[in-house]
Amino acid sequence: MAEILPLDAAIARHIHDGDVVAMEGFTHLIPHAAGHELIRQAVRNLTLLRLTPDLIADQLIGVGAVSRLVFSWGGNPGIGSLHRFRDAVEHGWPRPIELVEHTHATMTAAWVAGASNLPFGTLRASPGTDLPPLNPAIGSVECPFTGERITAVAAHRPDVAVIHAQRADRLGNIQLWGILGVQKEAVLAASRVIVTVEEIVSRLDRRPGDILLPAAVIDAVCEVPGGAHPSFAQGYSTRDNAFYAKWDGIARDRQRFADWIDRHVRGTRDMREFLEGIRAQ
Repeated sequence: MAEILPLDAAIARHIHDGDVVAMEGFTHLIPHAAGHELIRQAVRNLTLLRLTPDLIADQLIGVGAVSRLVFSWGGNPGIGSLHRFRDAVEHGWPRPIELVEHTHATMTAAWVAGASNLPFGTLRASPGTDLPPLNPAIGSVECPFTGERITAVAAHRPDVAVIHAQRADRLGNIQLWGILGVQKEAVLAASRVIVTVEEIVSRLDRRPGDILLPAAVIDAVCEVPGGAHPSFAQGYSTRDNAFYAKWDGIARDRQRFADWIDRHVRGTRDMREFLEGIRAQ
């Protein structure tokens, strides 16, 4: 059952060295505040699951928190490469990283299977590509009804799922809307769940196309206004496009990156101080 906690307490209680951690959000509602708290607490040796690793993955990889990345696309959206990700892959800095590559389709099928408490998902994808030989989580099964060979992908079942949402009520029920990815599936597939939210309210007013996640599947709810920055939370904030462009230069150089992390993440107590610091630049 959901417990309302400060973010630092939620991370300390629910995420440990060596955990398999999903941090989902697609363009929108990306849990940056939680990623920064992982850096402050120096959590190590994580397997990170993310459909589209972008800036928060770059930061976690750049500080050496991630030893294994399970993903289907990675980049700085609209800008180019993730330079800390590339440095880890190409030069093993600050540590080597193992890659487990999916397509969006196989990654999503794995999430749906995990959320459904099934051992694997099925889809018509991947035959004739290089992925099955490279990824042991992708195989094939014979349909018992038609005899057709179809792709099978092992279910994602992370230790912890972390998402950002717009609202929670005081019981810990979660409401999110707008551009969504696989947040619902990640939450339902995980053993433990942390949700950061823009605000905690007394009552959740329904929105067209919204998703409600019940408190029964949530472990910790943390009120963190602006917790998705530089991505956005529909109804609360806009995407900071200038920050994505600025990150390209920050991340290209190891020392500039390390200085930025020390000043703006390790040198701040929480998301409020982080936002004050970068807006003062």
